Order: sequence, then structure tokens, then C-alpha cells
Amino acid sequence: MMGLEILVLVLYGLCLAFILGFSLTQWQLTRLATQARQQPQAPPPAPAEWPRVTVQLPVYNELNVVERVIDAAAALDYPPDRLHIQVLDDSTDESVALAAARVAQHQAQGLRISHVRRPSRQGYKAGALRHGLDETDGEFIAIFDADFVPDPDFLRRTLPYFDSPEVGVVQTRWGHLNETDSLLTRLQAFALNAHFLVEQSGRSQGGHFINFNGTGGVWRRTCIADAGGWHTDTLTEDLDLSYRAQLRNWQFVYLPQVVTPAELPEQMDALKSQQYRWTKGAAETARKHLGRVLRDPQVPAATKRHAVFHLLNSTVFVAILLMTLLSVPLVVLQSVARLRPAFQFASVFMLGFAPLMVYYHASWRWSGGRRGAPLGFVAQFLLFLSVSMGLALHNTGAVLSGLAGQASEFVRTPKLGRGIRGRIRRRYRTGGLGWLTLCEALLCLYALGGIGLALRTGNYGLVPFHALVATGYGAIVWYSVLHARRA
Repeated sequence: MMGLEILVLVLYGLCLAFILGFSLTQWQLTRLATQARQQPQAPPPAPAEWPRVTVQLPVYNELNVVERVIDAAAALDYPPDRLHIQVLDDSTDESVALAAARVAQHQAQGLRISHVRRPSRQGYKAGALRHGLDETDGEFIAIFDADFVPDPDFLRRTLPYFDSPEVGVVQTRWGHLNETDSLLTRLQAFALNAHFLVEQSGRSQGGHFINFNGTGGVWRRTCIADAGGWHTDTLTEDLDLSYRAQLRNWQFVYLPQVVTPAELPEQMDALKSQQYRWTKGAAETARKHLGRVLRDPQVPAATKRHAVFHLLNSTVFVAILLMTLLSVPLVVLQSVARLRPAFQFASVFMLGFAPLMVYYHASWRWSGGRRGAPLGFVAQFLLFLSVSMGLALHNTGAVLSGLAGQASEFVRTPKLGRGIRGRIRRRYRTGGLGWLTLCEALLCLYALGGIGLALRTGNYGLVPFHALVATGYGAIVWYSVLHARRA
């Protein structure tokens, strides 16, 4: 019995240690991002001659937004003789006709725009991007997903930053077209703002690996080729190519001041499909590149440490799920006198959530949060933390599948087309209720049982954790059921 008790404590301690390491890394990125904000750089001058640019729009069954993204690309303010737009259309529904009609309309107005169709969807988005490169002569490649709406001056604001031949990518910050539509979209914006305002800025300031975010950025074509082109063996082709390019010593420039608006998933099944792709793809990329990064003598030790937590950040969900499962037995173990010193020591590691608060608070302020409303931030942070915990079961499956090298389909995140009249709200479903939702409901009850056990034994140390977990899984189940019923 003693051995089992020790195993529970060791596993729980390892989870806490990993979360502490991750949190301290985010805190350091906050310091670096603060330095970057205090040292603004003047934009470089426009080039004497604007280069040839290809704008790639990879789309797949996007009835709600395909016309909008084509029109946004067509409205880019750039010399027409230097611009080529590719609609990389792998669609299998009537959105093909909508895209074709829009392309024909802009072609009639003198724009160089192509409607590119492949025989199959092989390689998914990465395959479409790679196929498109064979049919264009652009020196620089701008990429926008179907739900993005770039401003007309996007190319004129980004291309001057390729003033050095070593610069391979210029990435912009994502904006949110529908941030205030629901609690779900507000929490997503809260998380993404932290990534773009703090994490990306901090990594860039510190000279660490950053990533092209799959959209809202521009590649130098020779950088793509030198790094080996688009690979199709991960679900995050953007992160994969980013690491391969930076290991080849290409420089990435991040522009937080240039915002490219996009749409956030509004439904739980769409959010889960996006989370699955991101978390599994990051694990696949870690499996593919982390060993190479750690062995590379040219990569500084600090950058290696940041790369570990960058590529393994989705492993936090595995740690949270393990902590959840172990937390109820720990309520009982807190009554064992000989184990109390271990719990007192573990309480130090619980402070690992404090650096995360600093990280998210900086993002909250920089994205417009009011300095005089600390309670508003605390409520937002706790809700975000709770819902993130509620996604731990779903995302753990994705992480373990990615680390194991199991192949899976690229399921894109359908968007509803905010503000577009006649949009088809429920045409594209990525999943419904099933065993996973049932397990999430059981974990909610499990956490509530932990609270009940704490009240019975008088060991209240884990009550806040159980309250967050119960709320998070309850919210996930609620939205899953609600959106499935609406469908």
C-alpha cells in the first residue's frame, strides 16, 4: 500500500513540476515581450520595386466564407502586374461553383487570379500549398485561410520587412471578427491574444524559435524550397516547416502591430476539431524535430529549453488529466500523517499557476483590458483555466496519438461567416455526442465527488482545483449538448 501511495505522489509531483517549468517559461516570455514593446522599431522603407507576390487561399467546402476571402484578396492594394492570386480549392460541394464564379468575376476586371483544382485532396492543406507553388512564379507567398479578411494594405506593410536576404517569413497577429459573440469566442480570443501579443513577441525578442501560424503571413519562396518544402506527415504543416527553416538559419520576423482579422469557431465541435489538429500536430512536430533541436550544437541552451516547452506545450493537457485522476485519491492521502511533509512541499509547486497569471494579465492589458478592473481579469482567467482543464481529456488523446505517430485525417475547422447574409449555419459538422462527451460528464461528476470527499474528511486543499475541473468539464458537456441539439 505504501508503494501505491508513493507512486501517486510521485506522478502528481511530476505533473506539477512540468506545469511549473512551462509557467516559468511563459513568465520569461512575458519579460521579453515587455522589452519588445519598450523598444519599438521604425518600419523599413518600401522597396524600390515591389516583388512578384502570390497570394494562396487554400479552401475546402467553405460555403459561408469562400466568396469573402476571395474578395478580400482581390482588394489587396498592390501593383496588379506583380500580383497573382490562387484559390487552391479542394472542395467537393457547391462552394466550388461559388468560387469559380467569383474568380471569373475578378478575372473579367483584369486581375490575375486562378481557380486551382487538384484530382484529389492528397496531403490536405500542405498538399494544396505545394501543388500551387508549381503553378505560380511569385517570389513571395502570402497565405490566408478561408476565414481571414486581410486589410488592403497587408502586402505593403509586410513585404518591406524582407529587406534582408536572411528573412524567410513575416508573420502578423490574428484579429478576431467575432470575439464578443459568446463566452466561447471570448475565451478563445483571451488565449490567442496571449499567444500573439506575448508568446510570439517574446520568442522573437529573445531570438528563439517562433512559428508561422499557418495563415496571415508571407514566406520567401526560396526559404520554403531550402527548408524542404511543405511536408504532409504532420497536422501542423506550418509549425513543421517553421522549425525546418529556422534550423537552416532562416530568420523570422513577427509584426504584432499588423493585425489580420479572422473568425473564431462558434460551435463546440468546431473548436474541438481545431484543438485536436493543433495539439496532435504539435506533438507530431515534437516527435519529428525536438531531438534534432536538442542535438544541434549551434542552437543556444536557452533556445533549446524554450523549444522543449514550445513543442511540448500541448503535453500540459496530459499533466492536467493525470492530476485530475490522481486528485481524488490525494484527498484521502492528505489524512496520512507521514505524508503531510510531501503535501507541504507540493504546495510550493502549486505556485506554478502564478507566473501564468502574469503572462495572461500582460496579454489582457495589451489587448485593451482596463487597468482598473482586476476582478474582470481574474474572472476571465479562471474561466479560461477551467475550460482549458475541461478540454484535457479530448486533447490528451490527440497528444498521445501524435507522439505515437498515428496518422489521422486533416479535419479543417468550419466557419459560419459572421455578418454574411444567408450563411448556412449547420452545414458542416465535425462531430457529435458520443463516448467522449459521456466520459467528460463522468469526469465532471468525479471532480464533484472530490469536493464531497473533502467536505467529509476536512481536507480542503484540493477543493479549488476540483471546482475548476468540475466547472470546465461541465461547460464542455453543456456546449456539446447545446450545439448538437441546435444542429
